[in-house]
Amino acid sequence: MDAATHTDERIIKSFEDLDCWKAGREVRLFVSRVVLPLLPKDERYRLGDQMLRAARSITANIAEGYGRFHYLDAAKFLSNARGSTWEVLDHLIAAQDEGFVSNDILVQGRLIIETAVKINNGYMNYLKRRSASTKE
Repeated sequence: MDAATHTDERIIKSFEDLDCWKAGREVRLFVSRVVLPLLPKDERYRLGDQMLRAARSITANIAEGYGRFHYLDAAKFLSNARGSTWEVLDHLIAAQDEGFVSNDILVQGRLIIETAVKINNGYMNYLKRRSASTKE
């Protein structure tokens, strides 16, 4: 993959231009700006730390995958990002189960997370198609 990858008739100059990175960033910002302030102080260093690490891992894996030269190598990092995205949802469910966040926050977070996963899956499929087309 070169520095100016084309997707959907757009030129991608940086991982920051990728819709999947932008969606992952929304998850990370939701966690840091909405969820973490709601957690009790002692949980910010337990559940909050785990949730924030998983959220940060989403965008970090997408950025690292973008830097790879082989489509399937990049897709592997996107797979890691998808796993981290679902991990954030699990932590959010735990926060709701333990009474730290409301059901409305869980619903809002679930929507952001599911959107991020769908966009990530779309980019993974694009990379796999590109990989297959270069082998023909």
